Amino acid sequence: MRYACILLSLTLTGCAASYAVPGPAAKLEAFGAGARVNATDSPIRDALAKKPLASFPTGIAVARVQGTPYCSNTVQTWGRGRYCVVTTRDIEKDEHVERLRKMQMVEGIAPMNRLLLPVDLNSDLELRQAAAHLHADMLLIYTIDTNFTVDDKAAPLTVISLGLSPNQIARVNCTASALLMDTRNGYIYGVAEASDRSSQLANAWTSEQAVDDARRRVESRAFEKLVAELEKTWSGVVHQYASLGPAGPKYATQ
Repeated sequence: MRYACILLSLTLTGCAASYAVPGPAAKLEAFGAGARVNATDSPIRDALAKKPLASFPTGIAVARVQGTPYCSNTVQTWGRGRYCVVTTRDIEKDEHVERLRKMQMVEGIAPMNRLLLPVDLNSDLELRQAAAHLHADMLLIYTIDTNFTVDDKAAPLTVISLGLSPNQIARVNCTASALLMDTRNGYIYGVAEASDRSSQLANAWTSEQAVDDARRRVESRAFEKLVAELEKTWSGVVHQYASLGPAGPKYATQ
């Protein structure tokens, strides 16, 4: 994996010293019903016909997904196609996961394992099947989107050259996005999103490691904010779905 990252960086930037973002965020529209907005289309009817099927308390399978290719020295990934799954913790701290585990009506949090996943990943179906193997009623999918800019006039960059002019300000912008879906039929219970950013003199980044450390710090803060938003989202999910009684998720049929 490390050699692939080095090759990618050399291919993009030639001999100049540079740092390459590991890869793009996954397109979350690949997960769930992504039909065109037309009430007469059958995909729309199918999406609207889906009912929440999870029972409470519930177990939640968790998967971090990124667009392909995604290449970083600090993570391992699995899969090819429209997205890949990050199978190691990188920006996620133990306390972040513990906060999710302690949410009301949550029986447990189960990370996604590559042994449960096929190689070709193209929709939420593959992840929902893996979540089913974990006996998790719900699936939490999240992705991280990070880019660099130099001064306000610059467009977002996937590759940033090192040793830039000392009067230029380099900025790291990160958005963490998540959605919570039903393992059985892909019903979307809620979404959450959070952002963080950082800036410093561009010439302070004199090595690839320095830039990568800055990226990971910003991504970790964005993920921490995302956890806070997920706690709010989950509170609404519990309020809306866990107290529906006999007509609620425990008794629903598709």
